[in-house]
Amino acid sequence: MLTWCAGTALAAVALRSNPLTVAAVGIADAWLFLKWGGFFRRAEFPYLFAAIALVLFVISFWTRSRAARHLIILSILFYLVLLAIDHNTLQVAIPLVLASAALFAAAIFAAEPVDRIVQLGGRLPLHALIGFLAGLAMVQFELGDEASYNSGFAIASATALAGIVAAIMLGGRESRGLRWVAYAGFAFELAIIYVVMLQSMLDTAGFFLSAAVLLGILAVVIIRVEKRMKTPAGGGAAA
Repeated sequence: MLTWCAGTALAAVALRSNPLTVAAVGIADAWLFLKWGGFFRRAEFPYLFAAIALVLFVISFWTRSRAARHLIILSILFYLVLLAIDHNTLQVAIPLVLASAALFAAAIFAAEPVDRIVQLGGRLPLHALIGFLAGLAMVQFELGDEASYNSGFAIASATALAGIVAAIMLGGRESRGLRWVAYAGFAFELAIIYVVMLQSMLDTAGFFLSAAVLLGILAVVIIRVEKRMKTPAGGGAAA
């Protein structure tokens, strides 16, 4: 599979082909999943994928494949999730949260120079938000069992909710995709907080009351935000 990936990448370079670059990334992703899942005889963690992703990311600039760059970033997030599962979760998740927050800030406050470098069509904040939420979800899963006697879960949950609000306020107007990822993140936070609270034997009825109020507020906020952030006539919105 690695030989197949290398051959496809070389063909992409020779032909300067966007589709072949995407295909090479897809083959690399398949190898990552199969290698991690123990399909091959040797079941050590596929650290090599990080180097492969870096090479393919560089190639994507030559082949002008923005789609491949989007796929590579999502693939790296998937790689980090697998790494966290196989190793110390917090040692992977916390740096991912911090790096994603820094990338989001850079993509918002220095949008033009950053996008000239990464060439993602203004969608780096969307990827950064996905990374931020994925990292915090891993932290929450790791600390969920200790929620009744450890404040770490509550801090992670509060950070996630604050990050979601900040993402909508700072980048929601320019990206409908970012807004809906933020809404999905809020729904996930509501669900995981409920599961942990139920597990730690806290007041379930009180939670349902709070959840109903929060969902009602969220519905109103989403309607108002979507109305305000609709693209003006003649303008284009980044997905």
